[in-house]
Amino acid sequence: MLRTRSSARSRQRLTTTLAVFGMLGAGTAALAVTAPPAAAATTPHRVLFDNSKAETAGNADWIIGTSQPDPLGQKASPTTEKDWTGALSAWGVALQKTGDYSLKTLPSGNTITYGTSSALDLQNFDTFVLPEPNVLLSASEKTAVMKFVQNGGGLFMISDHINSDRNNDGADAVEVLNDLMTNNSVDSTDPFGFSIDSLNIGTDNPRAVSNTTDPVLNGSFGKVTGSIIRNGTTATLKPADNPAVKGLVYRTGSSGNTGAFFATSTFGSGRVAFWGDSSPIDDGTGQSGNTLFNGWDDPAGTDAALALNGTEWLAGAAGSSGGGDGGGGGGGTCTAAQLLANPGFESGASAWSGTSGVITTDSGEAARTGSYKAWLSGYGSAHTDTLSQSVSVPAGCTSAKLSFYLHVDTAETTTTTAYDTLKAQVVDGSGTVLSTLATYSNLNAGSGYTLRTLDLGGYAGQTVTVKFTGTEGSQLQTSFVIDDTSLDVS
Repeated sequence: MLRTRSSARSRQRLTTTLAVFGMLGAGTAALAVTAPPAAAATTPHRVLFDNSKAETAGNADWIIGTSQPDPLGQKASPTTEKDWTGALSAWGVALQKTGDYSLKTLPSGNTITYGTSSALDLQNFDTFVLPEPNVLLSASEKTAVMKFVQNGGGLFMISDHINSDRNNDGADAVEVLNDLMTNNSVDSTDPFGFSIDSLNIGTDNPRAVSNTTDPVLNGSFGKVTGSIIRNGTTATLKPADNPAVKGLVYRTGSSGNTGAFFATSTFGSGRVAFWGDSSPIDDGTGQSGNTLFNGWDDPAGTDAALALNGTEWLAGAAGSSGGGDGGGGGGGTCTAAQLLANPGFESGASAWSGTSGVITTDSGEAARTGSYKAWLSGYGSAHTDTLSQSVSVPAGCTSAKLSFYLHVDTAETTTTTAYDTLKAQVVDGSGTVLSTLATYSNLNAGSGYTLRTLDLGGYAGQTVTVKFTGTEGSQLQTSFVIDDTSLDVS
């Protein structure tokens, strides 16, 4: 129910203190950001490079080879970058030579899809590379990409500087990638936790942060010390929107949330990498008539290691089988079941952890069924509520769907700004956010409850904690009311 700006939320508090679960078992560690070895993969990691968005317009030549969709058609066993023709051939050949990767290209004239019968559909790949796209993705293509990542895929986004509109259609890579993140049907509330800056940075040699454990900076392809900018841009990080985002390489003089030249994040069960310039991936060789630049081997950076380690990390996302079935998990049996305890809250705080009083019979907001529901936020002042439950997803299950009914009630009048938010997240035993499955806000307000369903299939074989976090601003209440939850596996 709507309240005035000055009124605070008034509701009965449960006297029962919510029990806090202990640390999860060691099995959760498998969800940490660790890269698989570059050798000895049983089935190759499947990587799709995009060429459907004018990646070869003008002087650009962002392809691994002219034989498309299969680069092996040009040479089946390449040994040098010139065995395949394209400015990304060094990248492709380096992956191909390991024996652990299966590479394809989505040719010009094709559409990006997810969940179709096409052999080049994203569901058939572990990683999707968007190397400086110059055409806006359609609504269905943006849905496909976001669903792919949400369900466990790896997305490698490579930008360029502002006004790098190589095909003169009015859109450059900055606009294309920002539009993907802010104007899609899956989650447009800053899903990856960063935005790409509208800049044209002429020349710089960004340096990597000091870190000896990050798998992108310390992958099997070598130690990353830095990169190069030869007309590029950076990103602004927003960890409040997605705590998983982090900068790995920064423009000279920048740190923290500004000036990130290479950044990583997660979304749902998948992973995301961002690079602010196409010059580092350019190997200087390609199709006749293009003016290219060898950034791949530029001694001012370690660009080859950064590209290859980044691919390695993306291919190892939770929903990736390492190139196998693409459905997450791996072995074991599965009995169809609903896994959450006390899913409708009718046993009060039993089986749930979080802020005292969130699970309530307070009449200020009606339950969908029964008497109890979980009521997060609604105070009209700066406040954070949490609600969580630990659950083990059987390894043999190919489907794991988290469902809940959500009612959002707000006193906010804006139709454009998300002042108050509810995040549905997966966290580990220490509380570290592994992924943000979805974010809702005062903009989702409406009468009655709406069924929300999120995919946890990428966590098959793991013990995880499902967590809801409601965060409210300093004035004008927004209530997030949850009821009738379930985690159905099959």
